[in-house]
Amino acid sequence: MTPSPCVTIAEAQMESRLVKQSKRLKIVTTVALDIKNQRPSLTLSLLVQFFLLALLGITANQGFYLLGLYYASPTFASAMQNSVPAITFILALTLRLEKVNMARRNGLAKVIGTIASVGGATIITLYKGPPLLQLQSHQTLGDHNSEEMQQNWRWGCIYLLGHCFSWAGWMVFQAPVVKKYPAKLSLTAFTCFFGLIQFLIIAAFVETDLRNWKIVSLQELFLILYAGIVSSAIVIFLQTWCIQKGGPVFVAAFQPLQTVLVALMAAIILGDQLYSGGVIGAILIVLGLYLVLWGKTSEKNITEPPSSLTKPLLLNEEEEIKVDDAASKDIP
Repeated sequence: MTPSPCVTIAEAQMESRLVKQSKRLKIVTTVALDIKNQRPSLTLSLLVQFFLLALLGITANQGFYLLGLYYASPTFASAMQNSVPAITFILALTLRLEKVNMARRNGLAKVIGTIASVGGATIITLYKGPPLLQLQSHQTLGDHNSEEMQQNWRWGCIYLLGHCFSWAGWMVFQAPVVKKYPAKLSLTAFTCFFGLIQFLIIAAFVETDLRNWKIVSLQELFLILYAGIVSSAIVIFLQTWCIQKGGPVFVAAFQPLQTVLVALMAAIILGDQLYSGGVIGAILIVLGLYLVLWGKTSEKNITEPPSSLTKPLLLNEEEEIKVDDAASKDIP
């Protein structure tokens, strides 16, 4: 009995789909095996380096930031973060991971930008200045309360400086570790694991009251979910996508915009006060950051071609066909 044309076409389509899925499964399996083969064997030296990465990038970084945010304000915490690229440049220059040619404009721009950024962070730390807006929120009366606020402000700035140096040190120290252990997902997992252990040890000594560990309101639950879903998962995905599209320098160029947005939202929503010293320091940090980024971009364009903003994030249909055709040659 001869099968009908419709049945033949359906069987052919089903067979084509099965072959295509088997090809893709083989490609995914091959990629997974390649990633597994990139993971070197663990040694005591690597575990110690993972522990130090967690100490810098998670424990000290986030711990100092939360303390600084508690004593200062979101506006100046965001402004201080703009000095991280310049601090990273100083650490890399000290460790001979970065070279500066003062005879070129890009080298001079990096040095001037670094000085301006560090100077802006210093102004925010040491000089508060008069308030720009007479807001009613967070106001206290009395000389004792005023002196206490000033003391808390200085401590907040010191903690935020520790946060910036920890963040910069983590980025500088991460570069040689990634070369030794190129499995980035496993490296991230080990770093988060050691960071969790370190925070649990600290919390066991600091938070001895078990009542502080309970979630007592929907607001606390919302903050935890927001920090995990939005601040971590979505932000990391978007930054990874943007870095693949435009490069890390392109993404870092938008960092100063965070300061402006945080200042406006903190003043409108939280009623935080804006001070002249913080505004002057933030302007210097933004100008210094852009000088450093311009110098890095100009230096990169001399040695390497600029990154393409039109490079697709995922394979398009034509590239998938090429991959499938190449993989089909390996299937008997």
